[in-house]
Amino acid sequence: MAVFSAPGFDKHEHVAFRFDQETGLKAIIAVHNTNLGPAVGGCRMWAYDNDALALEDALRLSRGMTYKSALANLPFGGGKAVIIGESRQDKSDDLLRAMGLFVDRLDGLYVVAEDVGTTVQDMDVIAEVTDHVACTSEGSGNPSPYTALGVFEGVRAAVRHKLRANAELEGVHVAVQGLGQVGFALAQQLHDAGATLTVADISADAVTMAADELGATPADPDSIHTTKADVFAPCALGGILNDRTIPQLQVPIVAGAANNQLAEDRHGAALAARDILYAPDYAINAGGIIEIAHIGEQDDENTRDHVRTIHDTLINLFRRADAERLPTNVIADMMAQERFLAA
Repeated sequence: MAVFSAPGFDKHEHVAFRFDQETGLKAIIAVHNTNLGPAVGGCRMWAYDNDALALEDALRLSRGMTYKSALANLPFGGGKAVIIGESRQDKSDDLLRAMGLFVDRLDGLYVVAEDVGTTVQDMDVIAEVTDHVACTSEGSGNPSPYTALGVFEGVRAAVRHKLRANAELEGVHVAVQGLGQVGFALAQQLHDAGATLTVADISADAVTMAADELGATPADPDSIHTTKADVFAPCALGGILNDRTIPQLQVPIVAGAANNQLAEDRHGAALAARDILYAPDYAINAGGIIEIAHIGEQDDENTRDHVRTIHDTLINLFRRADAERLPTNVIADMMAQERFLAA
């Protein structure tokens, strides 16, 4: 499997592979950059169609973590782990311990956390064999509420910049794609703020719950991006903004929690060409990594206040993009690079 010529390779410092015959573990850890500190990032467990897709996910997600932490002014670098497998069928405590030993071999270069397909309880198992782990039940716990809070603040910033002089969301129509832990929590906050919701998820139960509890209108997961609304909030997997979907968007704003929303960097320019304001994913979804940075603090409100600064970060980013006449994703990259490359 090619690494250095892989599309997602971007001067990564370290890429490691691990196969454990006894447990069936097949995993990749990608460390992108550690200029600002140890690489911190989640461990995703997913049934990838092939090994190349797993590698590409690890490379792109780890790069995103470098930029996310830099833009949020955190003392972390960027890393990511992927386990190839179906989490509901292939996961076991022994497999997780084998993953923990894999992490431990890197001796602190990478700190693992929960992600799609893994949980706080899984991190507890990993913590049995390594200290280089976050999001345990006795540590930072589940970061999803903080990620959702940051995305909510990002939506407010985008609405304020694009649609109205204030950041109030009363009457704003938001189409939320994906009702996992982050997506549902975001939908709840949007509902509480007076927004109108259209929602979609592959889980019919999640959609029914959103309809019953939040008055949301259900939509098809494959076509919710075509909904005529004020904001499209992608909160599922990445690559949703591409050559097919961007021409179909009927919103002035895209602001959601998913990682790697742009299928390619050039799609940021495609959104700008349609006058659609894009909140760069790693800028708006940094609430979880911010919470990890506050492990050990007793004052949760201090953590939440830090997460809320995502609003101001995005306002500054949007204004700079306007002033320099560049797509928002380009400006976000520039702002992050100014921090981690200088280090």
